[in-house]
Amino acid sequence: MKSQLFYLKMIKKIGGRKILPGLLLAVSVAAVSKILALFLPQLGAATLAILLGILLGNTFFKQPSLAIGTKFAESKLLECSVFLLGATVTAQTIANIGTKGVVFVLLQMSVTIIGAYLIGRKLQFSETSSLLMAGGNAVCGSSAIASIAPVIYADEEEKGQIITLVNLLGTVMMLTLPFLGLHLFGDNLIEKSALLGGTLQSVGQVVAGASLLDASVVQFAMLFKILRIMMLVVVVFLFEKFMQKKNPKIATDQKRTETKRKLPLPWYVLGFVLFCIVNSLFKLPAIIGQSAHFISNWFEITALAAIGLRLDFAKFMKEGTRFLSYGLAVGVLQTIMALFFIWLIQL
Repeated sequence: MKSQLFYLKMIKKIGGRKILPGLLLAVSVAAVSKILALFLPQLGAATLAILLGILLGNTFFKQPSLAIGTKFAESKLLECSVFLLGATVTAQTIANIGTKGVVFVLLQMSVTIIGAYLIGRKLQFSETSSLLMAGGNAVCGSSAIASIAPVIYADEEEKGQIITLVNLLGTVMMLTLPFLGLHLFGDNLIEKSALLGGTLQSVGQVVAGASLLDASVVQFAMLFKILRIMMLVVVVFLFEKFMQKKNPKIATDQKRTETKRKLPLPWYVLGFVLFCIVNSLFKLPAIIGQSAHFISNWFEITALAAIGLRLDFAKFMKEGTRFLSYGLAVGVLQTIMALFFIWLIQL
């Protein structure tokens, strides 16, 4: 009941009339997907939600008035889903990833950042665009780009173009990597989870891609993803210092001061970690874990439906061959190196 009141207040604060059409559409698609999953259990509600969202969003529901509500469902509900996932995870679960998992994430992020930056410069993208592409793919998609852009002084046009490109790349990888992982790793949970959680760009894409397999992969893939997100503050700091070294004339202005006053990590990551710590130290009543799982699942399916509804293929294609080549090159690099590191480290 408290969570429902919280979201009603949030919706009212943002503007309920503007949010409700898109939010209700996402909820409806999620509900239909849940029903269809009863007849198509091999696909599952998560897969059906995003596929149905893509179909409807590019045909019948392209109205601009739906965008605010679907954006709310995609971002806020998914963040809360990740936060609540902490109630189902303990330190013992995280320990299953182990030191090798941490090493894998650090290696994968390092190669992605260096590779995406060098490819971008080779294709004659600007310094800032290349850094945005590197950070967006290495950490957490649009959220990382939004955090990095102010400290490297990227303009809004560059920011929008790279966000579009990263989302396009993430969508393609989201629909292909799960099946590659299943083919290569079979029943090996950690290796499949590492491939998805260590490679896919946004939280939504990790959840959606892992959901094409099973709930256990979602849980462990999110652990790998959380490790990447926790490195966001380090990446922002290093990118800022890199740009200062490349251009010493960059001044410390009010924009940068405001950026540093923000939380060092997204609130839902901090909440996930806190929930996980509490769940590890104390035996929480079963009803809490069950309720968190139920609400998290509904938020997740609704958010995936919204992701599908917001995926505009026509917009992606307008970016041109050079952008698509950049995305393809980075995606291939990420995938090959993830497979190599999984083999090298023997997760």
